[in-house]
Amino acid sequence: MVPPAAIRNKWGVIIPSTNIMVEHDLAMLCPSGVTFHAGRAYISKPSMASDADAKALLDQMDASFDVALRDVLTLTPDRIVIAMSAEVMRRGVRGGAEFVDAVAQKAGLPVTTGPAAVIAALRRIGATRIAVLTPYQPESDRLTSQYMRECGFDVVHVEGLRRTSATDIAETTPGQVIAGLRALAAHRPDALVVVGTNLSAVKLAAEAEHWLGLPTVAMNAATVWHALRESGITDRRADAGFLLRDF
Repeated sequence: MVPPAAIRNKWGVIIPSTNIMVEHDLAMLCPSGVTFHAGRAYISKPSMASDADAKALLDQMDASFDVALRDVLTLTPDRIVIAMSAEVMRRGVRGGAEFVDAVAQKAGLPVTTGPAAVIAALRRIGATRIAVLTPYQPESDRLTSQYMRECGFDVVHVEGLRRTSATDIAETTPGQVIAGLRALAAHRPDALVVVGTNLSAVKLAAEAEHWLGLPTVAMNAATVWHALRESGITDRRADAGFLLRDF
């Protein structure tokens, strides 16, 4: 018997142990009958005040990823969602795909990642020139831009918020996100992208589409959209941006 709460789909979601926004955003966006269950990749030193600290943070996630995956597999999910964007993008397109393929083989399940969801969203609307808002330090910004370019996009600007720790990302204010989105829009891209799963921007991105007049892809919204559609679930909603509303 499938538990009634998860009668349509249940996801095992791998997140950094410092992340609070993925669970918040998925709870807001998942339709009835779809549940998500987090496995936390342990981070003991959350500093990302420098490029070296940011790399060390990702290395910690690498070291604890398999345990988090092991834990969520015990609930027999229908899909794995990897909500660790920088961890995928730093490997590049080829390395990221190999990482995801290895997880899919180990789990025996389909896998959704934030970066893949964002790429699918941008291709769905035919965007080629993009501008990207991140919470990262310069080296992670460079790797993010490189990943997007390898996927065929012209990255006209990256605005890094330079958050100093993994926990500080979740404390980014709406004003800081709005200022970042305005800075991106000044470069006249086809679409705006917000990366970083602990940088919650679902509602602000949906609003920005109206006051900036540009499609705005918030990674967590794109992740839910991609996981739902790949699972054959076509529910739409009008309050979370163009993806979940129109596609």
